[in-house]
Amino acid sequence: MAVGRFQVMATLQAARAFVLGKPLETAKSFGLNRAIFYAAAKKGFKVVKGARPPGEIILAKKPLPPEKVRQIQETFKAEEIGDELAYAVELEGRTYYTIGNEIQTERDFQKQIEKRFEGKFEDAWKEALEICRGYDQGVLLSQRYFYEVIYKPRRDELAKKWSEMVEGK
Repeated sequence: MAVGRFQVMATLQAARAFVLGKPLETAKSFGLNRAIFYAAAKKGFKVVKGARPPGEIILAKKPLPPEKVRQIQETFKAEEIGDELAYAVELEGRTYYTIGNEIQTERDFQKQIEKRFEGKFEDAWKEALEICRGYDQGVLLSQRYFYEVIYKPRRDELAKKWSEMVEGK
């Protein structure tokens, strides 16, 4: 199974958030959230300003009971990572990011991203951390600079390299 740009974006964004001080599970949530966001934006997804707490919250593709939804809705917030805005909720004492009514958790990251690496994700993760640590905070805090300086020049190279790593080449 090949590693594509989606997995590269998610991994680098997670590494970015981790290097900026987010806990690992929150960083993975952010990485997957941003990969979904950019994939949707590429397909013409329209961003609506003035977001409201999600109505029927979905966790792992299952709607949650109304009382759990209310608890999560009370924690809904807009959170900034540098100049980038993402919507987040608290779940079991951890911050997770959301798009629409779906919460991206570290389990989702494992299923959608890590699984594609077929047991070799740790090598890619170490490389992503090394890449992000090679830049000053100004680059990491800027949505545009992160995309233009870190992600865009490497996306195809890393997809190829990490796919070959998975294939054992």
